[in-house]
Amino acid sequence: METLYLRRRVTNALAILLSLAATAIGLGFLAWILWDTVQQGIAALNLKLFTTITAYGDTGGLSNAMVGSLIINAIGIAIATPIGVAAGTWLAEYANRTKLGESIRFLNDILLSAPSIVLGLFVYTIVVLPSTAITHGNTSFSGLAGGIALALIALPVIVRTTDEMLRLVPATLREAALSLGIPQWKLTMQVLIRAARSGIITGVLLALARISGETAPLLFTAFGNNYMALSPLDKMASLPQVIYQYANDPGEAMHALAWAGAFVVTMFVLLLSLASRLAFSRNKVSHD
Repeated sequence: METLYLRRRVTNALAILLSLAATAIGLGFLAWILWDTVQQGIAALNLKLFTTITAYGDTGGLSNAMVGSLIINAIGIAIATPIGVAAGTWLAEYANRTKLGESIRFLNDILLSAPSIVLGLFVYTIVVLPSTAITHGNTSFSGLAGGIALALIALPVIVRTTDEMLRLVPATLREAALSLGIPQWKLTMQVLIRAARSGIITGVLLALARISGETAPLLFTAFGNNYMALSPLDKMASLPQVIYQYANDPGEAMHALAWAGAFVVTMFVLLLSLASRLAFSRNKVSHD
């Protein structure tokens, strides 16, 4: 008996030690990446980065890429948010504990883990190529196509978060509202979504953080542009695409711009993550 107890304690201690070692290795690499990005990125920051477009080569900046990223991400979130919230609400309130609902959740999880480049190729096939045929051979890369590709990436995140947040709302709240004669649609819109609002906003912010650094789908959709493009129907630059392009350039000045762009994207994602954590903590406190 004592031997079995000792063996279990040794096994437990070994498992904890291995877990701590794996955590330390992961955090070490993460800290290394962040330190390199901050160190190299801050060194390359200057006013021209935010006021000059990339068309000037070595003396250029990233203003058009920043504006393009904001436009493309806004299009993606604007498309994904209403669809994702509606789908998540339907799953939680109308298809909960049904075979159809479980099947859709399973498919949503598959889409959640789908490679972004596959989604980019899909949008290239259904949006860019047909538009090219309509315009008689003029390749129709556009910010809109990039936004659609990012929407497909953000959509499963919003669906999953909305579904989970609504299912966390206490059943007593539903029962109390229904006992007062409130219709199901009004209960859903004015009671349940309002109660889960902070969690849903958290999901939208996490989805925005998820798509902010995507490069592969934009290579097949928005394509890139060295000039300031404000129309979603034009080719449009984005920070991840410019970082990829400049990182492969042999020039040191281009590498500096790539590091600066990586720093800006990293800080943007960090701020979104902090905002989502703040929204979630407020939601948790309100429920408590």
